[in-house]
Amino acid sequence: LMHLRCSSSADSRLTGRGLGSINTTPICARVESYEAVEKKCISDVRRTFCLFVTFDLLFITLLWIIELNVNGGIQQQLDKEVLHYDYHASFFDIFLLAVFRFAALILAYAVCKLRHWWAIAITTAVSCAFLIVKVILSKLLSQGAFGYLLPIISFVLAWIETWLLDFKVLPQEAEDENRYQSFMDATERAPLMCPGPLSDGQFYSPPESVAGLFTHPEPRKTIQNILDLPQPVS
Repeated sequence: LMHLRCSSSADSRLTGRGLGSINTTPICARVESYEAVEKKCISDVRRTFCLFVTFDLLFITLLWIIELNVNGGIQQQLDKEVLHYDYHASFFDIFLLAVFRFAALILAYAVCKLRHWWAIAITTAVSCAFLIVKVILSKLLSQGAFGYLLPIISFVLAWIETWLLDFKVLPQEAEDENRYQSFMDATERAPLMCPGPLSDGQFYSPPESVAGLFTHPEPRKTIQNILDLPQPVS
């Protein structure tokens, strides 16, 4: 009986410790994963946004170089559009507008890691206003396909960047931060909700029950003593 009680107590201790490890391990693993995300220099969705901003600059630059090469050679057109800049006929300012967007957005959202939309609101507003005024006042539409292509693509890319930041980057980062905070709150409440492993002393039988094991044979001894008494002589 003592062996059975000791074995059951050992099994209970193992079960209690196993349950404790099962309850705490998933939470700890999730918290460690979110801590790793928080330690990153930049989130995945923000890095995607910065890559698209870089693509904006490179794509406008490529189109401008093609336009220079088509209209009489790169060196000659650079001299005409850059050194002898004319607002009504040059595409150089559209290239500078792409450089302005790239520098402002990378500085704001990659270097300073802003979590607000005011920076991209400024770059988009400046880009839209400049392109609309340039299309109205300049003579770009009479210079062939690039007179249509460069302003339209620059306008569209500026608004795609705004959509990415406002509907993808900022909401996703806010959701990740709230989820991380909820797991941190769960780990702080875990010691109160889940008790720790039980000690060995909680499974030992009290001394009275152990002593009771040796008190059962005494009634038989008493009966046997009564039977062994000498019978009176009649």
